[in-house]
Amino acid sequence: MKTLFKIVKFIWQHPLASRNRPLAFKRFLFWQITQKIRPRPLSRPFVEDSILIVEKGMNGATGNIYTGLLEFEDMGFLLHVLRPGDAFADIGANVGVYTILAAKNAGANVVSFEPIPSTFQKLRRNVEANKVTSLVELKCYGVGEKAETLRFTEAMDAVNHVVGKDEAIDGQVIEVPVRTIDELLDGSQPVIFKIDVEGFEWPALQGARQLLASNILKGLIIELNGSGGRYGFADEQIHQLLLSFGFSPYAYDPFSRTLRQLPTFGTVNNTIYLKDQEWVTNRVQTARKFNILGEAV
Repeated sequence: MKTLFKIVKFIWQHPLASRNRPLAFKRFLFWQITQKIRPRPLSRPFVEDSILIVEKGMNGATGNIYTGLLEFEDMGFLLHVLRPGDAFADIGANVGVYTILAAKNAGANVVSFEPIPSTFQKLRRNVEANKVTSLVELKCYGVGEKAETLRFTEAMDAVNHVVGKDEAIDGQVIEVPVRTIDELLDGSQPVIFKIDVEGFEWPALQGARQLLASNILKGLIIELNGSGGRYGFADEQIHQLLLSFGFSPYAYDPFSRTLRQLPTFGTVNNTIYLKDQEWVTNRVQTARKFNILGEAV
């Protein structure tokens, strides 16, 4: 009951879903009822003609079905900043929500990394269902500062992660090959990348120095919420690293299409870092509108 109340409250307060609560709650109730009657993977409408194949236990992905865009500011930014022909890297793709937005909706070329084999198959399923296999290159690897094999959790949905040195895990653990981002990109030059590797961002970015230094790269979306502490890394270290490569933190409002520079990173949701604010501003202000949950954004 407590979890149900939290979901209802989240939908009610969500910046996009709150503009069309009847549709948001209709989608929520449909999902809850169908999964109670017969739990199975279902294809559900996402943004415009894109879909997501979701199933019980995908708490991160199903939130997009209810709210239109679960991480509204960051996903709205992605839709507005990318164009057909651009390259985007989705690092820690999970089942492919950002990948689908970038490839199916924005028309960009995507390199998508997901380390957990079972989740990787669900990522592939969403790419194939949206008929964007020609735009998306899938790589089943973890990312770090060097090539090695690391232990990952496997049954934690969107929060699967590298097992910390002294971390006690109640569940299955698997060994996963890890490579550097620079190696895995293999010459691809993204204009934007998203990274969500559940606290392992510091080692991952150590292996992405060529990417960070690239003049083609204009910005990135990163989750900084203190979870790096399990590996002995502080978010402030990552913030200073990104500053050293010429990035600055920003917040984005998809409704007004405005960027606001921040004094530091956010501590709850993702933070957008930009190194070419003028280029990005022109992109987001000239992007077409997207129909999301009945709203033109």
